[in-house]
Amino acid sequence: MIRIVLAEDHTLVRDGIRTLLSLVSDLELVGEAADGEQAIEVVEQTRPDVLVLDMRMPKADGLQVVVALAARGRLPPTLVLTTFDDDAAALAIIAAGARGFLLKDVTLQRLVDAVRVVAAGGTVLRPGLSERAEQAHAALRARSPAAPSPEVEDITTREREVLRLLVAGYSNREIGRALFVAEGTVKNHVSNILHKLGVRDRTRAVLKALELGYV
Repeated sequence: MIRIVLAEDHTLVRDGIRTLLSLVSDLELVGEAADGEQAIEVVEQTRPDVLVLDMRMPKADGLQVVVALAARGRLPPTLVLTTFDDDAAALAIIAAGARGFLLKDVTLQRLVDAVRVVAAGGTVLRPGLSERAEQAHAALRARSPAAPSPEVEDITTREREVLRLLVAGYSNREIGRALFVAEGTVKNHVSNILHKLGVRDRTRAVLKALELGYV
């Protein structure tokens, strides 16, 4: 029996996934969460075999949940389900430790197969993303905390917060709302981040952030 925690902020979607999982004999839903903070608590309480995780949730998004659980040594094999087909966000959360990334329009069989694969230690990604995700994992394994990159020290605490949200696929307006600052302020932070990282656009900034270990 594969024990699952489901973290999804939309009640209707959560109810639907719960109903679908109940149809499968070797899957057991042992906990649910409606926001990121609750997801962390439920995972620590239940110690599931698999975490099925929404990418965007209140209080803490999917990336923040994965990072927090990994930092505590409590991250179970994690399958991310999202409506946003965003390569940068997918690479970020895979680099942070998630084992799968699927869109919510998957069939029940595809979802069940994915849960079984990540529970067994495998990785589930759409075609074309696997190689880039492996590169992200390689960068993660190669990090040396004792020898931080000079660029890391140049980034301010606020710019790190903005960069993490960029990696998660947030727009400038969404970042402003999340950090309670004006959109113009976010644009200034993004410009500073691009300059400090020596890149021309947001996508390259995300990839550089993964390489340097910001997430």
